[in-house]
Amino acid sequence: MRGWLAGLTLLTAAAATSAGAVECREENYRGNAYVVCEVDPAAEDLRLFLNDTSGTPFGHFETLNTALREDGKQLLFGMNAGMYHEDRRPVGHYVEEGEELMRVIPNPGPGNFGLVPNGVFCFGEGKAEVIETLKFVDTRQGKCRFATQSGPMLVIDGELHPKFLPESNSRYLRNGVGTSASGDRAVFVISRNAVTFHEFGSFFRDQLGLPQALYFDGNISRLYAPGLGRADGGRTMGPIVAVVAPVE
Repeated sequence: MRGWLAGLTLLTAAAATSAGAVECREENYRGNAYVVCEVDPAAEDLRLFLNDTSGTPFGHFETLNTALREDGKQLLFGMNAGMYHEDRRPVGHYVEEGEELMRVIPNPGPGNFGLVPNGVFCFGEGKAEVIETLKFVDTRQGKCRFATQSGPMLVIDGELHPKFLPESNSRYLRNGVGTSASGDRAVFVISRNAVTFHEFGSFFRDQLGLPQALYFDGNISRLYAPGLGRADGGRTMGPIVAVVAPVE
């Protein structure tokens, strides 16, 4: 992340929704369809979730929402937030409420995660940042209330990942997050049809104007956006990024 004119962007205004500073909308760009959810980290309660109090992975949006409601809260937005092992442990760096559950993996490796440069989504204290992993180690490690490492980076300082090929035929449903230069916007995107890495990164950079963006996953990508009628199910997830609020 057809009948649309190449290069034409259409906003499906009737499908747009907002809850506080969370806004989800559908956009078309260069023949591909996306859902875009914008979060103001200074206005919304943005968090990462992995396990419940017994150590069992939440795994699904409805499981998480049920647990939140027992605490007087509700889920406003959710998305899978990084790659994980079969037992749902994060593949890369993971921090929840300041507690490190998985160390940083700085070196190249197999699969999309190891297609360096990869990066870390770090947020808390009203600011959200996507940071390339080696830069993160030098400048931000140990300073994030929440952090999840994934890869590859989609956009690095305004440039697409150097290994993305315009002519690639590797297409999957994909999701990820981009952040503004000031850290006042966290923009989550999931494709509605299969896209290449080059197409997905170009959407973040050229359409959304974001200087940094990070890939979360593909094919198993999930979204919880009730205003758009999305509460995706399927395979059990690992890390989940979510916006929560008190039950009204």
